[in-house]
Amino acid sequence: MTAEGMDTQEKIVRLEEQSWFQERLLSQLNEALTLQQKQLDAAERRIALLEARVRELLLSAPQDAPENALPPHHMPERY
Repeated sequence: MTAEGMDTQEKIVRLEEQSWFQERLLSQLNEALTLQQKQLDAAERRIALLEARVRELLLSAPQDAPENALPPHHMPERY
């Protein structure tokens, strides 16, 4: 083989190695992204449940009670 042929062969080997490492990295990134999407989906479901619960609690709260009112045991005694 000539020196020129060897250089071409070495370049092909290097390109194949780079391709293999890039494919491996791409696979790892895909796995990480898939895991993060699953975590995001789960967080969104929990937030939706919490929002529903807050709405439920707000609707079930007595409407005639003044906001920020002190409970009776905190009220100063009046004479």
